[in-house]
Amino acid sequence: MNIRSTIAIGALFFGQVILAQENKKNETKEKQIDEVTITKTKKAVEQKPDRTIFDFSEQAHLNTGNLSEGLKKLPGLIISDVAGMMYQGKQLDVYMDGRPLNIGSNDLNTYLEGMPANSVERVEVITQPGAEFPATSGGAIINIITNKNAKNYLSATYSGRYAFTNYDKWRNRTSNSLLLNAKNKFFGWQLNFGQNYRENYTNSMTDVIAQVFSERIQRGYFLKSAVTFDIGKDRLLLNYDINKNNNDNQIQSSGYFPFLEEGKDTRIIDYTTRDRTNNENLRQEASATYQVKFDDKAKKLDINFTYNRFDSNFDQSGYRYQENSQNFEQSANSSNQNVGALRIDYSQPIKLLDEGKLSFGGIYEKLDFNAFNGSFTNLDYSRQTASSYLELQTKLKKFDFILGLRAEDYDISGIVRYLDKNKSIVQDDIVPFKQFRFFPNATVQYNFAKQVYFMLNYNKKIQLPNINSLNPNNTNYQNGSIQFGGNPNLQPTVFNNFEAKISAFDYAFIGYNVSVASNQNAQIAEKFYPDPNNRIINGRDAFTLRNGFVNLSEMRIHNFNFGLPIPFMLFTKGLGETLKMNVNPDTMNFLYVYAAYQVHDIPDFKAKGFWNYNLMAQLILPQKIKFVATYNNMTKGNWFYYFMEKPWYHSLDLTATKKFMKDRLSVSIFANDVLKTQENAVRSVYKDANIFLGNRFDAQNFGISFNYKIPTRNKLAKENPNLLKKDSQDNNGGIGVQ
Repeated sequence: MNIRSTIAIGALFFGQVILAQENKKNETKEKQIDEVTITKTKKAVEQKPDRTIFDFSEQAHLNTGNLSEGLKKLPGLIISDVAGMMYQGKQLDVYMDGRPLNIGSNDLNTYLEGMPANSVERVEVITQPGAEFPATSGGAIINIITNKNAKNYLSATYSGRYAFTNYDKWRNRTSNSLLLNAKNKFFGWQLNFGQNYRENYTNSMTDVIAQVFSERIQRGYFLKSAVTFDIGKDRLLLNYDINKNNNDNQIQSSGYFPFLEEGKDTRIIDYTTRDRTNNENLRQEASATYQVKFDDKAKKLDINFTYNRFDSNFDQSGYRYQENSQNFEQSANSSNQNVGALRIDYSQPIKLLDEGKLSFGGIYEKLDFNAFNGSFTNLDYSRQTASSYLELQTKLKKFDFILGLRAEDYDISGIVRYLDKNKSIVQDDIVPFKQFRFFPNATVQYNFAKQVYFMLNYNKKIQLPNINSLNPNNTNYQNGSIQFGGNPNLQPTVFNNFEAKISAFDYAFIGYNVSVASNQNAQIAEKFYPDPNNRIINGRDAFTLRNGFVNLSEMRIHNFNFGLPIPFMLFTKGLGETLKMNVNPDTMNFLYVYAAYQVHDIPDFKAKGFWNYNLMAQLILPQKIKFVATYNNMTKGNWFYYFMEKPWYHSLDLTATKKFMKDRLSVSIFANDVLKTQENAVRSVYKDANIFLGNRFDAQNFGISFNYKIPTRNKLAKENPNLLKKDSQDNNGGIGVQ
């Protein structure tokens, strides 16, 4: 970190602490109210100016599987190995409990599959992150909230699930979790832990050159803990999380590859393999937050330090049978990542127009990443980021305004090492990135009525390459026909994001957004010919498949989307009577319709847009049984340089839920991918490669899940704020603690 960044962070820190203490001295004490009881009904979907909130805790069709399965059912959300995680065309930076996960795309999928969805309280997709958020958030942020509420007595909740698939044989899937929490006059504590076990089958086809059959066993374990102490009026929060995944694959593959031997003609070699892979990930995070409390509840000062470590190991071994010979092959790749971050946030109301609010703060973050091929260190990567921000919010009659500016200073460097043909070590510096940049954001919102508004937003962001795309080592299964590898010289992507949106009553909305990206990071699959002069040998295409990452000079992503709830009473009572009724959509029969059209516009490439549909029907059956049917379908079209040959996420899922024992026990039975239509099939068209990539897997599964809340001793006991992490700025989009 340079002198300029050090001075900025130091001045910011001491200035905020002094200002906060002066404000505390000058404030008058507010009157104490003995007791206030507030009852709030949770909403399945809630639209806010800067985010969309999805409730998981009460939505059985979302929380009966693992977290990845639940997220894939959210309208507008896409999770794929090709495009990463996207929402309404925007690539997402993934947070959990208000803190970035700092996990690359491949490991992220494993992480999400190892977390039971019933451990999640809600998911917030922040589509217009303001200056308070790091500019490295790219286009949008998804914040997965796992925490519950602590109470003035010991409480416990057990959640369990069993499912099976019968694709070609019986396979089992289980998950269990337990939540404990309590609070007394000295401190509060919370403990949430659980496991996930999953058996999978996959049949993959890579053009004509390879076919892979895989039996996979996934094991995931997690523990989240928190302790909070009240220090006078202030509060200290301590968090420690640990997640471990251990996945095994038994694999059979067959195919061919071209072999070029010096001094001889290229020939085609047919092969079969029997392989085993093991992938172990361990993520640990410790966080401490000190919250300065004011008599004026609209003021806040949070000081947070977080340390995160992520260790990954990928091993592959097995036998390859070719040309009447048997060869044992083995490889071992690993990596470790360490991230430390100090964050300070301060905000207070100010008198500006009708009302206003001023927020400012900063972050200093340091990341170190090392990749190993066996015992050989082939990448040392270091990144330091120092930033500060200032954001102003104000109101004038029916208008809301937000204007922000963020300054970030980057210092990215590293060393990559490899062996040349003589087995000598060659060392190169990666392309450095040392820049100081400004990132503005602005929002104008016109409120037609309560919960009905029109909004325009602009923000400039940057997205740093994720670690998986930088890692030069293979972290996927590969054989003689298929190779994987990262690109340590990928450069950051700069986005200019524009959005217009009309929203009404939380559920109904229509919007359009466009992201203009420079140096867009993209995963590509291309043909590699060992002998460019002999591309066809014995009538077969003599190439191997290479998967990698590149920077695209420019890219525009256009996304049009809308959502509309249709109450079934509209057809029986008519529009007039329906509008007169004040009903909760979560307790009525309705159909929720979501549709989005997306186009990825790349220079010199003719892109074809695609539609993404999500239909959710809810029926309240006799005996208060809630039945939910969810249908997802994404039509053919282009992702980056991939053309979808079959509908993606084509799935029909059914869930029926019934509550017992005064709502303490909730039981759900479910059937996912009922029509057995979920299959991935894309064709890479990068540099006219024309390579087919197909993947069939056992998405169809059936099972039962249950959630039991142990009865409390005091039914009138009041809930206290979250211990793990909670949104403290629902109105302006800040992720903080409370």
